[in-house]
Amino acid sequence: MKNINKVAVLGGGGRTGKFLVDQLLKQKFSIKLLLRNPESFTIQSSQIEIIQGDALDLNSIKLLLKDCQAILSTVGQRKDEPLVASLATSNILKVMKDYGIERYILLAGLNIDTPFDKKSLKTMMATDWMKANFPIIQEDRQKAYDFLIASDVNWTQVRVPFIEFMDESTEISVNLEDCLGDKISANDIVNFMITEMLESKYSRESPFISAI
Repeated sequence: MKNINKVAVLGGGGRTGKFLVDQLLKQKFSIKLLLRNPESFTIQSSQIEIIQGDALDLNSIKLLLKDCQAILSTVGQRKDEPLVASLATSNILKVMKDYGIERYILLAGLNIDTPFDKKSLKTMMATDWMKANFPIIQEDRQKAYDFLIASDVNWTQVRVPFIEFMDESTEISVNLEDCLGDKISANDIVNFMITEMLESKYSRESPFISAI
């Protein structure tokens, strides 16, 4: 894989995304950051280039991904707004192919199903709750996974349980079949995503990660 120096980030203005941006800065990466409302973003650094736009807009994704070697996404569904997961993923995959970008890491909930899962009763209950209460959002997120599978991109979809927004770091479980814990810190999520971006231990897989 090419050396990764410049990283495109989607969702960097969100709660988990801000942890991601902070950690990328600490590790001296250059960052291109897609923001709908740049004026509300408070992190300042010469390592950051801000692109004002929306993940649902193909031209915004083209501007964001230009000259980057990898993409990290913590984009979540916005309340009372158009579905974002499948269209954002479709846009990203298309532009990655056009630009020859190899690596894409995205964050998802444990409710996404893959053919390799052996979910426990607890994880299945959480999945079924999401399907029952947010069926349209769930379907859209599942569609995004289908787009990943159909692509030839080196992607990793990181599935997580309840997120605690703290800097705490602990030992984590990584499992391809089931989520073994109930929670994980935002700090551990972003550290895993950045390490996975560089090492590709879970290429084209959807690991569950959680605190032990």
